[in-house]
Amino acid sequence: MPLYIPDTIAAIATAPGRGGVGVIRISGKALGEFTERLLGRSLTPRYAHFTRWRDERGQVLDEGLSLSFPGPNSFTGEDVLELQGHGGPVVLNMLLRRCIELGARHAEPGEFTKRAFLNGKLDLAQAEAVADLIDAQSEAAAKSALRSLDGAFSSEVNALVDQLINLRMLVEATLDFPEEDIDFLEAANARGKLGGIREQLLKVLATATQGRLLREGAHVVLIGQPNVGKSSLMNALAGEDVAIVTDIAGTTRDTVRELLSINGVPLHVIDTAGLRETDDLVERIGIERTWAAVGKADLALLLLDSREGITSHDQAILERLPVGLPVLRVFNKIDLTGEQAGTVAEDEVHVSAKQGIGLDALKNKLLELAGWQGMDDNIWIARERHLDAIRRAQEHLDLADAAYQQIELLAEELRLAQNALNEITGAFSADDLLGVIFSRFCIGK
Repeated sequence: MPLYIPDTIAAIATAPGRGGVGVIRISGKALGEFTERLLGRSLTPRYAHFTRWRDERGQVLDEGLSLSFPGPNSFTGEDVLELQGHGGPVVLNMLLRRCIELGARHAEPGEFTKRAFLNGKLDLAQAEAVADLIDAQSEAAAKSALRSLDGAFSSEVNALVDQLINLRMLVEATLDFPEEDIDFLEAANARGKLGGIREQLLKVLATATQGRLLREGAHVVLIGQPNVGKSSLMNALAGEDVAIVTDIAGTTRDTVRELLSINGVPLHVIDTAGLRETDDLVERIGIERTWAAVGKADLALLLLDSREGITSHDQAILERLPVGLPVLRVFNKIDLTGEQAGTVAEDEVHVSAKQGIGLDALKNKLLELAGWQGMDDNIWIARERHLDAIRRAQEHLDLADAAYQQIELLAEELRLAQNALNEITGAFSADDLLGVIFSRFCIGK
């Protein structure tokens, strides 16, 4: 694949703020002259040189290490120059300004990785894994992102695409040679091959679903009447006082959000205002926000007072919840009733938030209802767009199976299934999709 965009880009590659070391990255088609003008010398490839960087008058801006990575054997596939100097924002910006004066331009968000993709150094799933590795919210997510970056996800997708191509060859041959009827496909076991692809796709979907959960987590909303212990449970799960707890009903008047990690899975837990009838304007606004949070949640925890059980008010809350929203009933304050802690039924857990009793059972149940099946070495990170592409491929394969006797329809559905899978790795991608993906990267990556 030819090199993409001949102009030179530059950016600060380290995080904003002060630091011991700051890095500026430059990428372009040919950086030999650029390097000579900036450093006053050439560099040995992949060798760290101590250098001083000077402005147009020859005054030293900073000093540090300079490294050259000639293309195509570099991250972007182009010539790459990396300057490792002191990490002060002023110094870095002075050096970056000098790079711009020498003909570079400011890199756009994600442009280095975008060039790596367009120059064939990474496929699209691997490119996204770069950002996911940086943004990983747990050790498990980081390891899974690294597996995607190494190509584990892409290998699974490419294997399916290869099988689809072979199957399409059989079907297209039948179309090209009409005298070969459906018996030709039967002799080649085309339907068996289609069934094998569908079965393998289901496995990829299951793994991708786990990977998406590792990357994005699940949104969990705590709901219930006032004073049932929602804020106490929030604090117990967080391991610190993130929500105000008092005996006064209506203390929580707005949503309180906290990111928790349970067994490496990020959970976005939202504590909400107690649900009740009230004339307090501020509290009513908080209750409205509670229902808004419920509408966006992946899972709801209905907090109940174990001394009272499920009251008519609790039943009214349950009846108002969205259809299909998983609900876990959490009976709190068992330290006052003497009930046994832990999972009592499929959708019921007994705890004491105040005493920290039963929390392990609650966490396990949370992960189960969120769809987590446990960490293993085969999980790679995935995004919602990947799941969407896999589901669309699945739909087309289902239609292909249904239309098996109609060769033209069978061929078209197989083609559409392949296109859907190719969207994952970028073998088939619209330019606007690439713009959206790489715009969410950080500058300098």
